[in-house]
Amino acid sequence: MAVINYETEYNNRARVPEHEEIFARWTREAEFYRADALKNGRAELGLSYGDTPRQSVDLFLPDAGDAAPLAMFIHGGWWRSLDPSMFSQAARGLNRHGVLVAVVGYDLCPNVGIGDIIQQMRRACIFLWQRFSRRILVVGHSAGGHLAGAMLATDWATLYPKAPADLVPAGYSISGVFDLAPLVGITPNADLRLTADTARELSPALWPITPGRTFDAVVGGLESSEFKRQSRLITQSWQNVAKTRYEEIAGMNHFTVVDPLADPQSAMVARAAEMALAVKA
Repeated sequence: MAVINYETEYNNRARVPEHEEIFARWTREAEFYRADALKNGRAELGLSYGDTPRQSVDLFLPDAGDAAPLAMFIHGGWWRSLDPSMFSQAARGLNRHGVLVAVVGYDLCPNVGIGDIIQQMRRACIFLWQRFSRRILVVGHSAGGHLAGAMLATDWATLYPKAPADLVPAGYSISGVFDLAPLVGITPNADLRLTADTARELSPALWPITPGRTFDAVVGGLESSEFKRQSRLITQSWQNVAKTRYEEIAGMNHFTVVDPLADPQSAMVARAAEMALAVKA
């Protein structure tokens, strides 16, 4: 059997040499969407859900206002880079479909560990519950996809008994990572600080899930075999208990695969909007 070069398989910036141009485009698009939303009274920016500056929420409201279905978007960056302000445009498509979108931030490795980030995302969900009193569709890209899976598999009744047990009944992962074991031996682990034990503990693919949940895992058709395996793995791991769905999006790499969220006409937005409406029902 061929040996898998995990360093290569998980090095998305090397696989996509134009990633800096993509990041710059994201920043421009995000700034434009924030400005437009603020101008039209459809944004609340920089809301704090925790005790550090990065624990913040930007709310983007649809025309229906804050009575709309609720989605939370979590950015990627290997849990150690990027900023939620680069992804404001990820709210555009769902906003046009009548969904309120919360774009959330979190502290980064190595200042905190992945387990700490999971806890921060749980606090963000509780913040949104306290604000809106409704269940949440969690959407995440890359590391955010991992965190979306973690929210779906969280035992809310035990951790936060004042919240509904099905606070996060649905998740939509874009190029997520759910088996963290391969990351132990690659360069980013200098910041992630995973051990074999903690990698297992923090892998949603190994977590139990409550029956009736819904989870989509999509990945770009141009991505590495490992990223495709990761999304297949989570859908297979949960398929006997949850409603799971795997999809490869043709022609998309690890970074461009998130772009359809900004397009109200995209199939990705149509599916996520469908899930958000079902969550609110």
